[in-house]
Amino acid sequence: MKAMQVPEPGADFEPVETEIPSPSEDEVLINVQACGICHSDAFVKDGLMPGIEYPRTPGHEVIGTIEEVGSDVTSWNEGQRVGVGWHGGHCYECEACRNGDFINCENAQITGIHFDGGYAEYMTAPQNALAGIPEELDSSEAAPLLCAGITTFNALRNSDLEPGDVVAVQGIGGLGHLGVQYANKFGCKVVALSRGTEKEELAYGLGAHEYIDTETNDPAEELQAMGGADVILATAPNSDAISSVVNGLGRNGTVMVVGATTEPIEVAPMQLIMGRKSITGWPSGDAKDSEDTLDFSAMTNITPKIEAFPLEEANEAYDRMINNEARFRVVLEM
Repeated sequence: MKAMQVPEPGADFEPVETEIPSPSEDEVLINVQACGICHSDAFVKDGLMPGIEYPRTPGHEVIGTIEEVGSDVTSWNEGQRVGVGWHGGHCYECEACRNGDFINCENAQITGIHFDGGYAEYMTAPQNALAGIPEELDSSEAAPLLCAGITTFNALRNSDLEPGDVVAVQGIGGLGHLGVQYANKFGCKVVALSRGTEKEELAYGLGAHEYIDTETNDPAEELQAMGGADVILATAPNSDAISSVVNGLGRNGTVMVVGATTEPIEVAPMQLIMGRKSITGWPSGDAKDSEDTLDFSAMTNITPKIEAFPLEEANEAYDRMINNEARFRVVLEM
């Protein structure tokens, strides 16, 4: 089979011919149809996470069909179309798992980091990492929903939203363009925040009701003029931009952070005390959360905007993603 591997930290992807892997007792073999490219693939490309074994095939937005099942697999059958996201399995034994909090499993596996992912024609995955795929969804369009989709969908539905609430989406990129769509379908008043006016027409087309150009307007003041945001979904990995919108929260409002950055957010305690405001983060979710995301997306006709590349052009595709040149998600097709 063909695969694109990272031979060592910092190296380019290399095309290799290797044996089709065999699933263990609790795994399935997946014939990969499409795999999204995510900023988190930089963990493998640049060796940013300790303990990664090389060579490694990345990819955690995987859609394909089951080719073979292990002897202990009872919930899945050959020929089923399935997806595998960031969450690559859990132990069922740690404190988090005993509380059903599988995404925070102390021994969690990450697809494409702890085992080879979807930049390949075939891969194996644990059965507890699999999500079923609705027939209505195209494989290439469904792939990014297993990371960008689940991250924004899950964050919003766990933020105590009610229909009519004001939801501001900070950043209209790979995550944000999906966040706008989900918030709209949840029945919320959606305010899109982005630098300049380039994405204004797009934002309205995705379902935004208001647009704030953060280059020419103070986003916090603009949100307060609307009565304050109940939720600000912070999708752009820019700590200064996130800090600038905190004062745009209404009473009991929450900044829900999903844009991954290592730089600190600056906020004074009084900004949170007055009005009982809060800042929280949200990870993606487990396989059941992926299924919920996919089912809701199919029912409401939510799809990401993608650019597709053949597997062999993984280097070019990755560069477009990592340099923020793509609009808005990049997918490898097998």
